[in-house]
Amino acid sequence: MRSPQDSRDALREHIALACRVLAVTGLVEHILGHVSARTGPETLLVRGRGPEERGLAFTVVEDVQEVTLDGEGDLPPGWRAPGELPIHSEVLRARPEVTAVVHAHPPAVVAASVAELPWIPLIGSYDIPAARLAHEGIPVWPRSALIRRRDLGEQMAAALGDRPVAVLRGHGLVAVGTGDPAHAVAQAVTRALAVDSLARTTLAVAATGAPLRPVPDDDIAELPDLGPAFNVSAMWRHLAARVAHEGPDTPLHG
Repeated sequence: MRSPQDSRDALREHIALACRVLAVTGLVEHILGHVSARTGPETLLVRGRGPEERGLAFTVVEDVQEVTLDGEGDLPPGWRAPGELPIHSEVLRARPEVTAVVHAHPPAVVAASVAELPWIPLIGSYDIPAARLAHEGIPVWPRSALIRRRDLGEQMAAALGDRPVAVLRGHGLVAVGTGDPAHAVAQAVTRALAVDSLARTTLAVAATGAPLRPVPDDDIAELPDLGPAFNVSAMWRHLAARVAHEGPDTPLHG
């Protein structure tokens, strides 16, 4: 049986890999964006800022550290929690069932949000998770502020409500996961990818000048729920393989 420390170390590796997935899939650029996982009622592991940081694509386990919801902890010299830690902490405070949070800046999501294009299910079987997210509603936080204070984090968390994803206008997105923290990280990442897929399709259709019409409810009703084994676990194996093939050779342990 794994010790608590072994489990925590494995979760740190999982978060570091998730950060590389965000980079390989284009959901983040350069050094912006972060992933977290709950480790207790008042603590989380989060990708932060370190003295040797080289960006999301080169994330190493040492970039992921445990802090309290207020950003405190026994931390390595030079490491600090991300400035937008309230994105993570306020969602975790507001929603005890959430065990992972992803914040990313997909360019297509940013562009679609600035253009105020509707978040509707334009697609069906092409991307079932995206269609279902849109059909059930993707909330938008209308501010483009940097979320560095608790009050802003609270506003953003209120906009997210009980939904799995929210768009931050002119900024990016927040996606959450529940259950086992490692599974939740993968779930949040795949949800972020679904929103990005929807945004790219929406922008492409809007560029043609054609009207944006949602898929009929009857067709949405025909879309099966493929379940977490397919939507999350199988997708995560694919994403991890992409990182191994397309990402840098830098080991996860720096």
